[in-house]
Amino acid sequence: MKKLQIADLKRVCEKPEVVEIWDTTAQDPEFLVYLKASRNAVPVPRHWSQKRAFLAGKRGIEKPPFKLPAFIEATGIAKLRDSYAEREEQKSLKSKVKDTKTAKLGRIDIDYQVMHDAFFKFQTKPKMTKMGDLYFEGKEYEISLGDRKPGNLSDELKAALGIDGNNGPPPWLINMQRYGPPPAYPKLPIPGLSAPIPEGAQFGYHPGGWGKPPVDEYGRALYGDVFGINAAKQTGRTKYDEPVMKGDHFFGELGSDDEESESEEESEDEEEAEEEEVEEEEEVAVEEEEEEEDHSVILLVSCVLLLHLLLLLHLLYELDRRVAARSMFMKRTRRKIGSNPLPP
Repeated sequence: MKKLQIADLKRVCEKPEVVEIWDTTAQDPEFLVYLKASRNAVPVPRHWSQKRAFLAGKRGIEKPPFKLPAFIEATGIAKLRDSYAEREEQKSLKSKVKDTKTAKLGRIDIDYQVMHDAFFKFQTKPKMTKMGDLYFEGKEYEISLGDRKPGNLSDELKAALGIDGNNGPPPWLINMQRYGPPPAYPKLPIPGLSAPIPEGAQFGYHPGGWGKPPVDEYGRALYGDVFGINAAKQTGRTKYDEPVMKGDHFFGELGSDDEESESEEESEDEEEAEEEEVEEEEEVAVEEEEEEEDHSVILLVSCVLLLHLLLLLHLLYELDRRVAARSMFMKRTRRKIGSNPLPP
């Protein structure tokens, strides 16, 4: 059997990232990668191919002391234990021997209500691994990125990159405008590339500028009036474009406000009357359509009943004809038997 190549195996698999270099040596590589790509599949621990023993690399590393959970530490029991340990160290040998012979209870006095609230109100769940999440060497030293999202820059990162407040562009914006967004995040909203820039910021290549403004296929700015086209249209009006007012009316306007109001009321009444007529015509048309539909339904039902009646008459005629034929056949047989009696 010919050995599959890694490229062919990745082409067959639904999730090519699960294919590893040694998967081609399996007896059935396609079925193996199918199992690895299935949902909720737990991977084989990564130390299976290592020559050294498991956790051998942690030798010599000092184990950190046990730390109480936050809800228990908030009760102040750690301070009471430390003070009790200090008192025990200051005791003499004679008093220590005496305490061993006569045991004393309640040496650490703590309020019961505080302990009750700590375990029944403020208790939190411990951090646990997820389904299929296995432990490996150095896992506790890895940084968790669960609360981080791409595109959101913290204040510490902005200060480290030298970004001036919230209006400063990131240093990689020019390259993204030139080569496009990251392949892993094609739909990520990036200010200055696929999203509008913050208020108060400006496009351009000056210090603090946001580079080239994004445009569409016709060269129009996607976010805001970058090139000042709309402003030019608004400010391009001259004094001759504005209407001239003469008192309460425009220049050249005829009639008064009362006449205009009367004409407007008359036009509104006419429009209302026309709308009512149109509505009445529509209602009449709807009623006529409903009557035509009812007539058509009645005609169809009557036709079906007539067909059933004709079929029933045909069946009765066939039955009568067969009964008559049978009676004639019986009469003939009887005549033949009467004319030709059987010999003795």
